[in-house]
Amino acid sequence: MSTIPVGTFAIDAAHSEVGFIVRHSGIAKVRGRFTDFNGSFTVAENFADSSAQVTIQAASVHTGNEQRDGHLRSADFWNAEATPEWTFVSTSVSGSGEEFVLGGDLTINGVTKPVALDVEVNGAIGAEGEEQVGLSISTEISRKEFGLTWNVALEGGGLLVGDKVKIVIEIEAARETANV
Repeated sequence: MSTIPVGTFAIDAAHSEVGFIVRHSGIAKVRGRFTDFNGSFTVAENFADSSAQVTIQAASVHTGNEQRDGHLRSADFWNAEATPEWTFVSTSVSGSGEEFVLGGDLTINGVTKPVALDVEVNGAIGAEGEEQVGLSISTEISRKEFGLTWNVALEGGGLLVGDKVKIVIEIEAARETANV
């Protein structure tokens, strides 16, 4: 049994964050986030039948450095003009309760690959029909698997941008009310 109430929940983007962490110059980590995203998830009576979907606007990247953000939006990286939306659509749920794995198809840069998201339920509050839930979600992907291969060899060895990208998501979502 899930600790999340049964129903459909809309992500509250104002209280949520979709972020990433990637190694830079072989010695540091750069963090970034997306400021334009939306999605929802449905918790089913049979938890294994639950589902989720998210859409991220690739151009909404923010790393705290406008020059880097522009480079990430360019054809060198994810070509946000040609592939403006990234999506996640769930295909499976395993486990239940406070921690579970959400399997699904992640599409970045027009390339779709299966991923497994580790989900931790932070809590649920409110009366029936007014529930809100909080989730922490993470995974690690290979950017090369999504066609993100731009890089520069460093003089002392290694590469400017690491291949492994940690995705870190904090979600606050509210139950959608039925239209009558």
